[in-house]
Amino acid sequence: MSEPVWGPVHRDIVDLLADHPADVPAVVDHLTKLQDMLVRLPPLLDSCPLADFNKLYLTITTSVLDGLYADRFVDPVFLSRLDVEFAARYFDALRMWSDSSPGTPKAWACLFERMRGPDARPLPSAAAGVNAHINFDLPFALVTTFDYLESEPVEGSDQHRDYLEINRIFADKIPGLRRGYLEQWQLLIDMVNGDIDDWYQGELIEYTRDVAWRNAQRIWRCRHDPHRHERERARLDQTAAALGRLLLSPLGAFLQ
Repeated sequence: MSEPVWGPVHRDIVDLLADHPADVPAVVDHLTKLQDMLVRLPPLLDSCPLADFNKLYLTITTSVLDGLYADRFVDPVFLSRLDVEFAARYFDALRMWSDSSPGTPKAWACLFERMRGPDARPLPSAAAGVNAHINFDLPFALVTTFDYLESEPVEGSDQHRDYLEINRIFADKIPGLRRGYLEQWQLLIDMVNGDIDDWYQGELIEYTRDVAWRNAQRIWRCRHDPHRHERERARLDQTAAALGRLLLSPLGAFLQ
């Protein structure tokens, strides 16, 4: 009999994923509980590659929730729904992997399958998760959100401005998050580089989220055509998976 995917915490994770968060506080709660489980996953324990991404995702989502409480967004209903739809795709991928389903998105599988190996370093692991979640999940989360709200992805709208506001949250949180993945000698190099790395990664996130918005507009136009929709899904999954494998390759070490 093969060992459960999540080892000694398999039952706990499966039970957690059986529930579907209905609002942003519930998403934060799920991510927090998942983080506590992932850092107990052997053989890597605290250095679990998926935990490296989940920590980043939890930090950003908590900041979004703080922004909702502080009336930071013009259309909080849109932002809240997008956050729930976005998280649902991550949890769905985890659920499929837990069931050893061949339907697990390739964009996520390339990270999940590294949880048993000692060579997935923290920053490339977090970057691979961000890649899967933004390049693959986000366009579809946008489409289901706009469909639910009976709206559409229009540039310059209140929803688009709120979407861009998330870039500012990333820009604020990236420096601390990135340095949290670095070893002492890497921090010394980072000090020499000054703000260059933080600026570059902030620009990269902004560009990637802009591409996700444009991909959502493309999917929106074919949302009622199952064949075209599936082609878009396969295209984005393959593209994100290829980038994810690159990030997790030895070249990904240059990220640190």
